[in-house]
Amino acid sequence: MLTAAELEALRVSLIVAAESVACSLPLAIAIAWLLVRARFAGRPLLDAFVHLPLVLPPVVVGYLLLLAFGVRGPIGAWLHASFGIRLAFTTAGAALATAVMSFPLMVRAIRLSLEGVHPGLEEAARTLGAGQIDRFLSVTLPLMAPGILAGAVTAFAAGLGEFGAVITFAANIPGATRTLPLALYTAIQSPDGDVAAARLAALSFALGLAGLVAAELLARRLRARLGP
Repeated sequence: MLTAAELEALRVSLIVAAESVACSLPLAIAIAWLLVRARFAGRPLLDAFVHLPLVLPPVVVGYLLLLAFGVRGPIGAWLHASFGIRLAFTTAGAALATAVMSFPLMVRAIRLSLEGVHPGLEEAARTLGAGQIDRFLSVTLPLMAPGILAGAVTAFAAGLGEFGAVITFAANIPGATRTLPLALYTAIQSPDGDVAAARLAALSFALGLAGLVAAELLARRLRARLGP
C-alpha cells in the first residue's frame, strides 16, 4: 500500500502531466502543421528549436526556464507584476517544465500523422468551396486525430517521469511540486527509504508502460474507425 505522502506525489504527478498536455497540445498541433504544410525560410531552424529539449540536459532546460520565468526573469517578472502570477517553485511551474520537455514528442507524433494526410483531400475540399479553416477542421484535423491522440498520451506518460527540468525550475516541494520521480529521489536519499523507493519505482514503471500501451491501442482503434 502507498503511504499518504506517496499518494500525494502521485496526485501531483497526474495534475502536472495533465496540465502540461492540455496547455501545449494546441501549440503542438499548430507547430506540426507549420512544419509540414508551410514553406518559409526559417523552417529548419524552427524544427531544430522544437526538438532541442530532446538533446539538451533536462537540468539545462530547467535553468533556462528559471532565467526566463523566475520572478527576476524578463517574462516571470512581467507576469508577477502584471497579473500576480508566479511560476517558479509552483505546481504550474512544474507543469510548464514538463510541457517543454514532452513537447517534441507530441509534435513528432502529430507531424508524422499529418504527413500521412494526402494534400489532394484538402485540395478537393477547396474546390468544393471550403475555406482554409473549414478544410482544416473538417478534413485535416480528423485525419490527424490518431497522431494527436498518440502524441497526447505519450506526452502525458513522459510527463509522469520528468525529473531534471522540474526539480531545477520548480524544486522538490511536498504537495506542490514533488512528483513521483522527485519522491523516488527523496526516498533514495533517505537511510530507510529502500522499500518506499521500490514501491515508487514499480508504480512509475507501471504508469509509463500503461501510457505507452494505451497510446498505441487508442491510435490503432482510431485509425481503424477512420478507415484506410
